[in-house]
Amino acid sequence: MRLPRTATVAISVVTAVVWLLIALVGADSRAAVIMGVIPARLSGLVEITPAVPAWLTPLSSTLVHGGALHLALNLLMLVWCGTKVERILGPGPLLFLYVVGAYTAAVAQWLASPVSPMPMIGASGAISAVIGAFSLSFGQQKRLVSSPSLNRTLNALWLLAAWVVLQMMTGLLAGTQGYLLATPAHIGGFVAGLLLQ
Repeated sequence: MRLPRTATVAISVVTAVVWLLIALVGADSRAAVIMGVIPARLSGLVEITPAVPAWLTPLSSTLVHGGALHLALNLLMLVWCGTKVERILGPGPLLFLYVVGAYTAAVAQWLASPVSPMPMIGASGAISAVIGAFSLSFGQQKRLVSSPSLNRTLNALWLLAAWVVLQMMTGLLAGTQGYLLATPAHIGGFVAGLLLQ
């Protein structure tokens, strides 16, 4: 059976293959440092060599994950939302949305903690942009006002508020269990998805 040639499938396959190669050679921790987004590095406070150039780490970090479950959840959300969004936007615009989401997520994480030495890894921020576009495209809009554009804006603000609360609650819950989540990155990516849709 041939896989469909879509941007969503291509992103998913590349992400899974790179993660698998990293895991097979046991370089998870090293990959996080040399490929992840490190806010202190973006601020010019830390220099790491050899490493992916800092300006490319928003993209390279999407290929590094904190384990099979992290990868599986990200790819599940990407495939579920991405295939539907891609049907509306097309493969090129979906890829653009994903890349802009990755960079917006990195900037949001940097703004929240510009001196942090902790690497941010995973595709969640980029996928959050796809989820934002999915939510705006497929969510049922309530007609609050007669202006379609104002109604769409109000719906986007409602979705953003719900996403922020969901991310903060998830971050608080996960924080009590010892996990580190990039909550600002998830919110930043979602905002990019809402604005680009």
